[in-house]
Amino acid sequence: MAVTKLLRKSKRNVMIPQNKQVLMKQRSWKPEIKRVDVEAIKAEFAAKA
Repeated sequence: MAVTKLLRKSKRNVMIPQNKQVLMKQRSWKPEIKRVDVEAIKAEFAAKA
């Protein structure tokens, strides 16, 4: 019996955990919260109105 290695299957076995890791990273991503001066924004709207 000859022993052969399926390259397609070995690539798939490598990619499955990598894809899971990328998905977990994307799902846990949160946007960066920037400091906003609320009072300045309110004053700007009051000046326009």
